[in-house]
Amino acid sequence: MTTEKKITYGGQAVIEGVMFGGKNHYVTAIRRQDQSIDFFHTPRKQNPTIAKLKKIPFIRGVMAIIEASANGSKHLQFSSERYDVDPKDDDNIADQKESRLSMVLGVAAVGVLSFIFGKFIFTLIPVFLAALFLPIISSDIGQILLESFFKLILLLGYIYMISLTPLIKRVFQYHGAEHKVINAYENNVPLTIEHVRQQSRLHYRCGSSFILFTVIVGVFIYMLVPTEPLYLRILNRLALIPVVLGVSFEVLQLTNKLRHKPLFKYLGYPGLWLQLLTTKEPTDDQIEVAIASFHKLLHLEEKNKNTEQIV
Repeated sequence: MTTEKKITYGGQAVIEGVMFGGKNHYVTAIRRQDQSIDFFHTPRKQNPTIAKLKKIPFIRGVMAIIEASANGSKHLQFSSERYDVDPKDDDNIADQKESRLSMVLGVAAVGVLSFIFGKFIFTLIPVFLAALFLPIISSDIGQILLESFFKLILLLGYIYMISLTPLIKRVFQYHGAEHKVINAYENNVPLTIEHVRQQSRLHYRCGSSFILFTVIVGVFIYMLVPTEPLYLRILNRLALIPVVLGVSFEVLQLTNKLRHKPLFKYLGYPGLWLQLLTTKEPTDDQIEVAIASFHKLLHLEEKNKNTEQIV
């Protein structure tokens, strides 16, 4: 019996749908107002410089984040513009783009919580909160642990609060559907609603786990730099953002590789626990959309492979 190595696919939830990415394409499927499923796909353009940097450990994580954010925003825009519009009115979508902007930015903040502006916020606020306790806890280790505690509380509090809104709750359900489809594919389970529903809504490679690992990894990296004076601490935190992201990405990759090993599988559990907040059990209709998106991606990838063979 020959064992063929599974291709690694990634994905993310969008408004009323799921995006999946492969070697050559990105595909999004969304549920429209008339209950039909609509698709949007873009080619995965490989920038030679980024492609080279993505092969370098600790740098490849930052490059992957930049690439994923850039491509994901296009698909997020597609979903936000069309999910509640009757297909007959698609010609009017261009006139509605301005009114959709705030919604796009609001949902995008979930996906890029620890990056760009959000990363600065969640990095600096805990520093100032921990500094308030300097008269009581003045040691470097104490300050770093306190800072990380506040960062974790802010992260969990933010995710919990936005999960209470109907729109984000449905996004989290589609996030769960995305994970179920990937788990079904990786476990060689038929991609039917019945079989996919039985899969776990958690996955070791999830971006939610990555966000949590930035908090944990940060504790150890911050031990290498001084915490006083406050201005130097702030500069260190900002300068170390790429370092924390790069190391956290490697930790995420490692936990995924070791997930089937006894004892080592527990390394990824903190990230899985966070996913209990960032994913929800999807409905059959949502699973259907996720399956449709993945099938479309597989079709395009296979078509691209056949074209390459002919050439």
